[in-house]
Amino acid sequence: MNFDLNEEQKLFRELVHDFAAKELKPRARETDEKAEFNWPAVRKMGPLGLLGLEVPEEYGGAAVDAISSAIAVEEMGWGCGSTALAISAHNGLALGSIIKFGTEEQKARWLPPLATGQGKLACLGLTEPGAGSDLQNGVRTAAVKEGDSWIIDGNKMWLTNASISDVIVLLVRTDPAGGSHSMSQIIVPTDTSGISIGPAEKKMGLKGSPTHAVSFEEVQVPFGNLLGQEGRGLHQTLITLDSGRIGIGALAVGLAQAAYEEAINYAQEREAFGKPIAQYQAIQWMLADAATEIQAARWMVYWAAWLKEKGSPYTKAAAMAKLFATEVSEKVCRNSIQIHGGYGYSSEYPVERIYRDTRLMTIGEGTSEIQRLVIARSILES
Repeated sequence: MNFDLNEEQKLFRELVHDFAAKELKPRARETDEKAEFNWPAVRKMGPLGLLGLEVPEEYGGAAVDAISSAIAVEEMGWGCGSTALAISAHNGLALGSIIKFGTEEQKARWLPPLATGQGKLACLGLTEPGAGSDLQNGVRTAAVKEGDSWIIDGNKMWLTNASISDVIVLLVRTDPAGGSHSMSQIIVPTDTSGISIGPAEKKMGLKGSPTHAVSFEEVQVPFGNLLGQEGRGLHQTLITLDSGRIGIGALAVGLAQAAYEEAINYAQEREAFGKPIAQYQAIQWMLADAATEIQAARWMVYWAAWLKEKGSPYTKAAAMAKLFATEVSEKVCRNSIQIHGGYGYSSEYPVERIYRDTRLMTIGEGTSEIQRLVIARSILES
């Protein structure tokens, strides 16, 4: 891979960065404190292609390459972690599933309004009270055939975007016998009778990205809403998560970059013992480590995206990128607070919020421990 972005990718980065600087970053604190989704900014994303990053042009999308998609999430993360998480989940998890596994009819119906901002967003429903990392054995939400419909019953939790979505791509058990071929994915409109969306979870960070428990009671959707093949839902989900991990890695890089920039600015302005603290070796080393590790994390994310774009296997690369980038981000954000001293612990300074936001990155879409299992399995099976 040539690790120099092409002109189109550079221009796209500038476009998204400018948008994030104008529409996301100035409202990031308010978005967090009020726990309100930044709809005014998101409504402006459709014409820029940010709501349909990898959606084909014939369905209203921007059809950007995988690296450009990662760049967009990174820049949005630099501006506002909450908004970036919601848009990343919309693009990578929900729309990504429909792009990859949907029929032409499903793509034509669902993608245009979701990609252009004519409606709300979309989300993916996986996690349950007893199903986090262990989806194969833990999923209890079931769908049974009745005539030409699916009848869905069960409970999901931690659904990013549930209350601001028009549609859920839902992982359900369609074969009570169990096993890796017992689950399927079904497209479920959120206005379907029998769906109850709980109040937004009270979270440590990312408060402007609404997350909910959702219950399904005798929810009826057409059999044609089956996404992909019946019994291949788990397999399809794992493929989607590979792509989603690139997005989380990119988001973590954006958060780390924001915290790093705040640390540089503060270190150059704050004086102690007669000179700016940036002149002290202890501070310089933290900044040097941050610059080095952010750059390494960024290229690991781009590497995984490049493999995805050219159709090569990228499960291991995505897991490595997600693991490294998210743990780097947590370290960089922690050290940025340390450089700020007591002020870093105050909500008056952005690093406090950024640190809370990045804490989810080593947990969501596969914990660091799960990433290490994925990587180790790939190494030992090769």
